[in-house]
Amino acid sequence: MKKNKIMDFFSALGRSLMMPIAALAASGIVLGLTAALLKTQVVEAVPFLQLVPVSFVITTLNKVSGIVFTLIPVLFAISIAFGLADDDKEIAAFAGFIGYYTFLVSSACMINSGFMDFGALKISPILGVETLDMGAVAGMLVGVLTAIIHNKYHKVEFPVAISFYGGKRFVALAVILAMTGVGLVAPIVWEPVSKVIDAIGGLIANADLAGVFVFGFLERLLIPTGLHHVLNGIFRTTAIGGVYDGVEGCLNIFLQYIGKVDMSVLQPFTRFLGQGKMPFMMFGLPAAAYAIYKTSPEEKKSKVKALMIAGVAASIVSGITEPLEFSFMFIAPQLFVFHSIMGGLSFMLMAALGVCIGNTGGGLIDFFIWGVFQDGSRWYWVPIVGIAYAVIYYFVFYRYLSKKQLSIDVAEEVEEEEENGASLSEKQWKTASMIVEGLGGMDNIVKVNNCISRLRVDLKDMSLVNEDLLKKTGSMGIVKPSETHIHVIYGPKVQSVADSVKEFMKG
Repeated sequence: MKKNKIMDFFSALGRSLMMPIAALAASGIVLGLTAALLKTQVVEAVPFLQLVPVSFVITTLNKVSGIVFTLIPVLFAISIAFGLADDDKEIAAFAGFIGYYTFLVSSACMINSGFMDFGALKISPILGVETLDMGAVAGMLVGVLTAIIHNKYHKVEFPVAISFYGGKRFVALAVILAMTGVGLVAPIVWEPVSKVIDAIGGLIANADLAGVFVFGFLERLLIPTGLHHVLNGIFRTTAIGGVYDGVEGCLNIFLQYIGKVDMSVLQPFTRFLGQGKMPFMMFGLPAAAYAIYKTSPEEKKSKVKALMIAGVAASIVSGITEPLEFSFMFIAPQLFVFHSIMGGLSFMLMAALGVCIGNTGGGLIDFFIWGVFQDGSRWYWVPIVGIAYAVIYYFVFYRYLSKKQLSIDVAEEVEEEEENGASLSEKQWKTASMIVEGLGGMDNIVKVNNCISRLRVDLKDMSLVNEDLLKKTGSMGIVKPSETHIHVIYGPKVQSVADSVKEFMKG
């Protein structure tokens, strides 16, 4: 039971981190495009960009998208509090912001108290307060503690005379009090803790290519559990992913200094970012998908083809790989281990070849914006290594699936009455009904959430789940991280699926 709770917590934490990370990725694309358009050689080549209104718009977008990266801690505090809250999530998110600001002010009071010498700590202006700078760790800490306080007290009842301050209103008060205490203690305990974090980052840096391989291997291997979001979040936003000029986290460093320093300075940090995924996302997995199609029985080929095309498109363009990975993960786990090893090698090779392509995705968008359009990125190594990956993936998948006579399961089409005349909302309603039924019915569902590719559901009784019925709704795979939590994989369309299920459950 304890193991289930731990897995559920980290799964929910990973889901919560996706909100700010997605915002960072989107802002990063805007930042990359505008940075490229502001380069002197580009402006000289395209006179249109020299027009004052055009230059003003591009410069404004560049500044606005760049400022997002200074807000990571507060974004984490809000999103984690929101994501880990059982209900009344908006109250938890509000309390997350209040808690984070209280933490900053309280830490500043301790630093300026004169009780101790805090000269060894990093002090920075954050949201207008000169205070202890713990980076993203502060946001994570405040978010988790706020969610715990919220879940415990958001329904508390007081005597009539002070009942106004009970329930939801008490959450903010409790968080302010708790974060005041945490903020006062933080400067005292942070120095040794930060040294440990820096030491871990140093070990990874000193491990050089071996450390990069281990990161890439785990980044793929953790896909079934969803915990790869946690691993990525730690490297991208904390000192474990590197420190440069006081900025912590490989993603923060890259996006704040791209265009300001030479690419060779940023290369040690991009080795944990999108470049390591590109060979297998844009070349390896598409080749594996073709091998899966070629080895499928004739009666399945048409349906497998449609499924593989959708998966390949998601992998190449946007870097969403789950639709393809979950198609073979369960029927051939050995292939998934092979894929994870190749993932580690991909990260290692890109680092060894001096490639410098940042941001979080591994698809075409990031490849062009952060690779092709950036001087000194050495982007040409991606297709060179990628072609070799395509050959290896196709050969390994084709031989293994043929030898074992394995083929992926493709759900039968669900027969719908008056299909041609049904509106989109009616189809969504019917699909949502089937999903709820496949999850054991409304009474069995505790909470429904989603991340970038998965429907994440807390259940009362896992034995009531009908996996065959869920597959008929378009699910590409199912993962059960614990006895009370299930991931149903839908790929890029998961947001509309989750919205439909929530709407259906409201009646």
